[in-house]
Amino acid sequence: MTPLHIGIVACSAEGAALCYRTICAEGAALLGPHAHPEITMHTPSLADYVACLDRGDWAGVGELMLASADKLARVGADFLICPDNTIHQALPLIEARSPLPWLHIAHCVAAEATARGYERIALTGTRWLVDGEVYPEAYVRPTSAERTEINRIIMEELVYGTFKPEAVAYFQQVVARLKGEGCDSVVLGCTEIPLILSDTNSPLPTLDSTRLLARAALQRSLAGNDPPLRSG
Repeated sequence: MTPLHIGIVACSAEGAALCYRTICAEGAALLGPHAHPEITMHTPSLADYVACLDRGDWAGVGELMLASADKLARVGADFLICPDNTIHQALPLIEARSPLPWLHIAHCVAAEATARGYERIALTGTRWLVDGEVYPEAYVRPTSAERTEINRIIMEELVYGTFKPEAVAYFQQVVARLKGEGCDSVVLGCTEIPLILSDTNSPLPTLDSTRLLARAALQRSLAGNDPPLRSG
């Protein structure tokens, strides 16, 4: 059976690249040397997404996602993933009009958290994400001041591929505080965060949303249409 063609609706370059690389690298372990499913990625300008986010235009975010989905469908993708947690907030606005089904990044994270028995989960990510509803309300959020600084690091450093020791230290400080509040794990809820934080340097076990989405896409691709593809 030929694996299904994965369509990547990309937003920020670093997170999308990590997701793409993970699919390619881990595909070889499942399919044989140098093998991976067919992948096509479409990326509008990140500035277009940020302009919508800054004015709270979630409908506009959704239309950008839908435009990518339409292009990916035309080139033969079978299903879609979006390696960006923040813009998943717009997915419900356009999912019914999407030409293809989607894997939802937060569902991939939740499935892993359940499998590993985590019960009190911390959430890190952009201010739009931690203020929003992509992840359940029960997930423990950083403080307002922490959200502001985390967002600055993500948008001014990580999305540009700038990884500073000070940024690593700040994330470790925030996660350590959340551990002190009784959290047993932390979602790396911006797809760039795994580039500076992992199980090797985090005070809490990590739920790497980027790689979890990539692995779920691999599994879906290799499963084909049995069971049938299902949105979300």
